[in-house]
Amino acid sequence: MYLAKVIGSTVVPQKIPSLTGKKLMLVEPITAKQVIAEDAQRVAVDAVGAGVGEVVIVAQGTPASNYFHEPNQGIDEVIVGIVDSLNCG
Repeated sequence: MYLAKVIGSTVVPQKIPSLTGKKLMLVEPITAKQVIAEDAQRVAVDAVGAGVGEVVIVAQGTPASNYFHEPNQGIDEVIVGIVDSLNCG
């Protein structure tokens, strides 16, 4: 899992059936101090109703692909939490 900031949403009129009805968001990885970690925007399925500008937790790989319990769904990044606050020393 990693922290990310939601920077936008996508409109995808044609997609595989397992993505139908799922909101796809653009996210950018950040550090715990909310600094952009790398210049790599990614697309993640939104499982929690995140909005643009929010800091979120993103699961990736096998945990993300298993989140919706559908085999072969083509998902490898899922927003699984919205961060309310971060405390790091």
